[in-house]
Amino acid sequence: MPEQSQSVTEDRTAAAEAPPAGGVSRRALLGTAGATGLVLGAAGAGVGYAAAPAQATPLSSVGSGRAMFHGKHQPGITEGLQARGHLVAFDLAAGAGRTEAAALLRRWSTTAERLMAGEPTTQDDTYVARDAGPSALTVTFGFGNSFFTRTGLEKQRPSSLDPLPDFSSDHLDRSRSNGDLWVQIGADDALVAFHALRAIQKDAGSAAKVRWQMNGFNRTPGATAHPMTARNLMGQLDGTRNPKPTDSDFDRRIFVPATGSSDPAWMANGSYAVVRRIRMLLDDWEKLSLAAQENVIGRKKSNGAPLTGGTETTAMDLEKARADGEYVVPINAHARITRPDQNGGAAILRRPFSYHDGIDAAGTPDAGLLFVCWQADPLRGFVPLQRKLDRGDALSQYIRHEASGLFAVPGGAAAGEYVGQRLLEG
Repeated sequence: MPEQSQSVTEDRTAAAEAPPAGGVSRRALLGTAGATGLVLGAAGAGVGYAAAPAQATPLSSVGSGRAMFHGKHQPGITEGLQARGHLVAFDLAAGAGRTEAAALLRRWSTTAERLMAGEPTTQDDTYVARDAGPSALTVTFGFGNSFFTRTGLEKQRPSSLDPLPDFSSDHLDRSRSNGDLWVQIGADDALVAFHALRAIQKDAGSAAKVRWQMNGFNRTPGATAHPMTARNLMGQLDGTRNPKPTDSDFDRRIFVPATGSSDPAWMANGSYAVVRRIRMLLDDWEKLSLAAQENVIGRKKSNGAPLTGGTETTAMDLEKARADGEYVVPINAHARITRPDQNGGAAILRRPFSYHDGIDAAGTPDAGLLFVCWQADPLRGFVPLQRKLDRGDALSQYIRHEASGLFAVPGGAAAGEYVGQRLLEG
């Protein structure tokens, strides 16, 4: 600061703090206002105020979290839930085929790698996420059933990508379902996630257009006193029985093996993502008593413990009965029906986002779950579970499946590769 300007600033500061004759200083007045609750009206209009997060968590704790782009599997599958997410599907433009798709996936992979490292895009970066760090950003790419027809790669389409069957709980909006290409974006900062979404959309250029796009969120990391299972918009702990990477059979259930699979070779170490927009009928749900809600789920709302006792991780005693002979965990409770040991071992890795898309004219919230689940084979993972839920899940009257998609997500790109290169250039 030039000396003259600094002197002027100091003079103004001194004048502001000096007490008027027979009065009190401005500093003392402001201190009195804070102590007595005095509301400053027009007299306070000239006081500068910069809105900033109270006790903001340092960048070193949140913003520096980083996931790797290159690896055996794509990012965004086994990482913990992120605070903000975007799901977006694209359709290839008329006339675009395999060549255009390969160029697009190369652009997308370059952009994703840079953004996940906390770096700007190669050109025309908007700097929306400047200074935020990587914030645990992940970008994941997948192919829909229709992609293979559009690119002339029908012989490389996995049988596991056959369209999902119709379910009795479906009320699907076809315009918000499926798609040639699918991108999942997640981050622990909303601006970082939006920045990635915008970059991916811009990179699509004339090769592809957005078919549908959905926005979601989860609890911010660090918002709880200790790490815990996330809650959904019904207030329930959601994901208690998720498979864990430490499980001996985790890879077999979630990822396509590199050898011995009926899937094409380009799907080695990949997975299949089922995406469902599930609206929660919160007005009806919230009319239930706490006990009724817990009977629908089969678990305590407070800590996720089974109704038969213990903690969240205690095994559920499905045979335990009350004095009247009825099961403690009702026969149609959601947690009972979805247990892998009740479904021939069928297991999925749930990695959802909650969503809220406003309130309609009747005052009803359009809110629920952007359900994303991962499995090595959807015909042995999601499909049998959903069919069983269709036959009598107590939760079904409080939710509505409004959109759906199934996508083949290839394994991670090796250094120097782009995602899908082994398919598009094989």
